[in-house]
Amino acid sequence: MAGAFSLPNDYWTSVQITPQDIENLHTYLFERETPLTAHDLTVAFIEARIQRERAAAESKRNTHAKVFLPKEQYQVGDDLIFSAFEWTTGKVMDKRAGVNPALGEFDVLTVALESGEHRLFAANLPSHRLNESPITPPEDEALDLDFILGEYGAVIENKLETAIASSEGLVRIAGRWFPRALLIDVNQGHLNLAEAVLDMAGGEPLPTESLMKDLELPSGVNPRLIEFSLNLALQEDNRFDEVGPAGQVLWCLRRLEPDYVREVPPQLRYHEIEHDRADLTDGMLALESQLDDELSPLKPNEENISAVTISLIYPHLRAGTLPMSARTRRLFPTAYESPRVRFTLVDGKTKQRIPAWVVRDHGYVYGLREWYKAHQLIPGSLVQVRRGEKPGEVIVEARTQRSSKDWIRTVMVGTDGGMVFAMLKQPITAEFNDRMTIFVPDFKALDPIWEKRQSFEELAISVMRELSKSNPQGHVHAQELYAAVNLVRRVPPAPLFALLATRPVFKHVGDLHFRLDEDAA
Repeated sequence: MAGAFSLPNDYWTSVQITPQDIENLHTYLFERETPLTAHDLTVAFIEARIQRERAAAESKRNTHAKVFLPKEQYQVGDDLIFSAFEWTTGKVMDKRAGVNPALGEFDVLTVALESGEHRLFAANLPSHRLNESPITPPEDEALDLDFILGEYGAVIENKLETAIASSEGLVRIAGRWFPRALLIDVNQGHLNLAEAVLDMAGGEPLPTESLMKDLELPSGVNPRLIEFSLNLALQEDNRFDEVGPAGQVLWCLRRLEPDYVREVPPQLRYHEIEHDRADLTDGMLALESQLDDELSPLKPNEENISAVTISLIYPHLRAGTLPMSARTRRLFPTAYESPRVRFTLVDGKTKQRIPAWVVRDHGYVYGLREWYKAHQLIPGSLVQVRRGEKPGEVIVEARTQRSSKDWIRTVMVGTDGGMVFAMLKQPITAEFNDRMTIFVPDFKALDPIWEKRQSFEELAISVMRELSKSNPQGHVHAQELYAAVNLVRRVPPAPLFALLATRPVFKHVGDLHFRLDEDAA
C-alpha cells in the first residue's frame, strides 16, 4: 500500500534550480510552441517538481514492504512502512518476546528506519488502536499549487529567471521565454521594412501585429511563433525600442523618441551630495515622505493608493515631467524589462489625451510641458495623479481655478547674478502649496545661476539668507528651502535636511523652522 506523500517544511524556500529542471522547461516549451512568461514557467516547474519528488518517494519504497499493524507477526528481515511516522520505511533487525503481564504475550521488534535511527515497536498485539488499516491522510499544503504560488511563488520565480537567463537555448522578449531553436528567420529586409512602417507612424509606437501585416513573413506557421521571432529580431536591432507596458508589446524607433526620454533633462540631473541619512530627524523623514521626490530612497508604497496630489517643484515644471516617487510609482505603467514605457495621460477635466513616457531608470514621467503651459502652472502648483479607467492610461488633473491675482513669493535675478525673493502680486490659475510656491517670471533668467557651480553649503546659505528677508523673524521652513534651492540646482530633500541638522550656521527654532546664524555664516 502506498502512503501519503509530503515534502520537507523548508522544501520550497531552499529549492535550487538544477540543469535537469531547465532541460524539462526546454522540453515543455518545445511541446507547447508558445512563448511563456516566467510565471507560467514557474507553475510548470512546481508541478514537475512535485511529480518528480512523488515518483522518487514511490521508487524508494520497497514494493514488498508491509504496512505495520501491531496485531500482525513479523520476522527479522521484513520491510515495513509506518503510517505513524509520515510513512517512513524500515527493516526488522531483531525480534524478542515482550514482558508485560497486563498485555499477555507479544513481540518486541527492533527496526532500523530509513533515517538510520533504530526504534522499538510492539507486534503480535491483538488489541491496539493502530490495528485498523490506516486511512491515507490528506496531502499537506506544500503540495497545493495555489498555496505554493502564494507563499513562495516570487522567490521561486526569481531563482528560475536567474537560472533560465544563463541558458543559451532560451531567449526572452517582453517578459516571455521561448527556445531559440524554434525561431523563424527574420532577415535584414524584414527589419528595414519594419523601420519604414514605424517611420511613417511618426514616432507613434505600434504593436507587433501591425508590423507583421506589412512584412512578408512565412505563412502556415504558428502566428505566436512568428510574432515572437519578429519581436526578438527587433529587440536585437538598436534601431528599435520596445516601449509597451507590462503585458503589451509596442515598438518605436529610438531616433523618433523625445530627447528627454532618451536622456535625462538637465533640470533633473542630480550630482551626488555626500550625506548621512542618520542625521535626519523623525520630522525630517516624515516631511521627506510627503514631498514625492523621485530621488528619495524610500521603499515603494505597498498600499493600494488610487490618487496622489503632487506639489510641483521647478525642475519638473521646467522639464515637463512628473516624479515617480515612492507614493506615485504604483500609479504609472511599468514593464517587464524596457527602461522606457509609452502610455497616455488623460486630463481629468477636459479628457485631453497626452502622449507620455515613463522613464523607469531615472524615475520620472515625461510629456507635460505643453500641458503645464496651457494651465499656467507655477512651482508649488498642485497636480493630482490617479489611476486611469483603462490599462495604459493615467489621469492627471490640475487644481485649476478662475485666474486671480495674489501675493506670491517671486524670484528675480539681481544685478550681482544671484537670486532675490520678493512678495509680488501675480496671476494665479491653480491651487498651490503655500510653502513651495515661487513665481518665476522668466525661466531662462535662472539658467546662468543653474550653470554656476558654487558649493552646496554656500548655495543653501545664500538662498536661506534671501528667503529669511521676507519673514520678520527671519525663520525659514525646511520645505521652503527645499523648493527654493531646486530653482537653481537639483537637490533631493535628504542632503539638504542633513545639512540643516548638522551645520551650526543653521539654528533650529522648532517645527522644522530654521534661522541663519549670521555670525557663524
